[in-house]
Amino acid sequence: MSVKAFKLVSAVEREMLMGDKNYINIECIECCGKNLYIGTNDCFIYHFLLDEKVSAAGKITFAATKQLHKYLGLKKPVSELKAASALTRLLVLCDNTITLVNMMNLEPVPTGARIKGAVTFALNENPVSGDPFCVEVCIISVKRRTIQMFMVFEDRVQIVKEVFTPEQPCAVAVDGYYLCLALTTQYIILNYNTGVSQDLFPYCSDEKRPIVKRIGRQEFLLAGPGGLGMFATVDGISQRAPVHWSENVIGAALCFPYVVALDDEFITVHSMLDQQQKQTLPFKEGHILQDFEGKVIVATNKGVYILVPLPLEKQIQDLLASHRVEEALVLAKGARRNIPKEKFQVMYKRILQQAGFIQFAQLQFFEAKELFR
Repeated sequence: MSVKAFKLVSAVEREMLMGDKNYINIECIECCGKNLYIGTNDCFIYHFLLDEKVSAAGKITFAATKQLHKYLGLKKPVSELKAASALTRLLVLCDNTITLVNMMNLEPVPTGARIKGAVTFALNENPVSGDPFCVEVCIISVKRRTIQMFMVFEDRVQIVKEVFTPEQPCAVAVDGYYLCLALTTQYIILNYNTGVSQDLFPYCSDEKRPIVKRIGRQEFLLAGPGGLGMFATVDGISQRAPVHWSENVIGAALCFPYVVALDDEFITVHSMLDQQQKQTLPFKEGHILQDFEGKVIVATNKGVYILVPLPLEKQIQDLLASHRVEEALVLAKGARRNIPKEKFQVMYKRILQQAGFIQFAQLQFFEAKELFR
């Protein structure tokens, strides 16, 4: 049974990006506050400001205003963008080179600092250096079976560590000293400080695209065998039951208490609280799904959309209205971390009372008594 957890809202229409140039495709996106950056297949970066508007009826729309666009001077696609807002820098991966550009004017840093030989890269969201004016970057190197760690400052980069892996890595996420890696045939956790590694489970990267995503301190979400979304901690254990995805998931994102997944036809929404699928949104030709500071963005080759979450209280009321008491109570308990304590206690008491009356009306007197109590 479904819950309306998200609404899909258009953010950047194709005309704003490409006009009548049909050959332009979106390759990657990055969002930092109101700043939305788009990298394209013809080596341009576009910068938009996203303005969220709420109508009197509570309907949310987004107005994107184009700030500027910049050609990087190569005949290659811009394959990845990551913002380092503390440094006002955008890290741009194009043609196996990470360039540092200014977030506001998209000009490369005057020192020309760059990281060469990168296949893909990830930022450490739980950095170990303690320096607020530095970001830690992990790259999968063009050198065979090699990972490199860098410290990136405003105008310079510094290599910290080079680590060799048992097989060729193809995807990485970082938390502190821990790397979660998709290798050719399996996922592993590797402590790059000690060199100790731990196998998680097998996976064939030749058959499907691996997904490795940090979802919280010392915890990752992975695309496992048999269409399972698997959770793993840095200790190599799973503290949550897996979610059942389709076999061909392209991307995944987290918007607590939901895990959102994209395949070639749908966006699916699963609850982390009870692992049930709660919502399915038809979405054709999607190839990017990412979350940025709680904002979930999906993109096709031609347009960008935002998944706007409905207020949790509204979702709980909808479940109660459908007499789905258990699900409503699970969601209400899970909402505790998103709502201030006093407000939560008032809301939770009212939900228990409503749930009690529903059970009472269904002659489930013992359950109703417990809820009233």
